[in-house]
Amino acid sequence: MTDMEVASGSNRRAAFVTDSRGATAVEFALVAAPFLALIVALIQTFLVFFAQELLESVVQKSSRLILTGQVQSQQMKQDAFKKAVCNQIVILFSCDGLMVDVQVATTWSSANTSVPNLTFKPDGTVANSWQFNAGSMGDIVVVKVMYQWPVYLGPLGFNLANLSNGNRLIMASAAFQNEP
Repeated sequence: MTDMEVASGSNRRAAFVTDSRGATAVEFALVAAPFLALIVALIQTFLVFFAQELLESVVQKSSRLILTGQVQSQQMKQDAFKKAVCNQIVILFSCDGLMVDVQVATTWSSANTSVPNLTFKPDGTVANSWQFNAGSMGDIVVVKVMYQWPVYLGPLGFNLANLSNGNRLIMASAAFQNEP
């Protein structure tokens, strides 16, 4: 190598180090990935909370059918009540995935509104069996409607799943005393 070639090589290195024309692209590349990860996490969180609130609203409206004695007077069974719940859901949910549990409690302190532990069959479907007892006049009734919300693993490990199958169980409940 000649002295001229060495000097031109060092000039190239110096020019590359001091050149700032690509700095914006590099800075954008460094900031874009975390920013997009944050946006995806926000959208997923929004959808879960929106679905939860929608389910709460539907359960409150559906529970009135039991509270006012309409379910009892029409002698509705579990499938008919589930269909009445589904008729109020217009977006986000598949009626096949809804789980409805209606129980009578003897006292307010014995009313169970906790989230049930789901067990799964080998094919991935829920193995739990749900009760349907709308009670009669003056009974304390607990209505629980559950749904397995599909959760997609977000970037940077953000995950809202609370079930072993990778989904999130969202549940809405209502406890009330039937009208006399």
